[in-house]
Amino acid sequence: MLVEDEEDIRAVAELALEAVGGFTLQACGSGASALENLDAFKPQLILLDVMMPQMDGPSTLRAIRERPEFRNTPAIFMTAKVQPEEVREYLAQGAVDVIPKPFDPMTLSEKIRDIWQKLS
Repeated sequence: MLVEDEEDIRAVAELALEAVGGFTLQACGSGASALENLDAFKPQLILLDVMMPQMDGPSTLRAIRERPEFRNTPAIFMTAKVQPEEVREYLAQGAVDVIPKPFDPMTLSEKIRDIWQKLS
């Protein structure tokens, strides 16, 4: 599942993950939309933008974690805010990793696979 409020970034990430990476993807434009689609899609991994209006990435992840069946679903934050202390905070909030923005669309799916493999 991809949660990204910026339409252009979401479109590039969708293309990168589906066409280049071969992932099956549910793209959501907000945290609220992600929560609405969570049960139907049942993501194996969640890619979350950190800075979104209304419900930011950390708030969305907290709401996802309140649902027992998604308590352990790996989540990766995507953000331009990647100072070491910021990254430590994202990891402390339950993300398994952080992908810096802007990301390279040609290597995004490979980067996600690398992160996923490290969890196994």
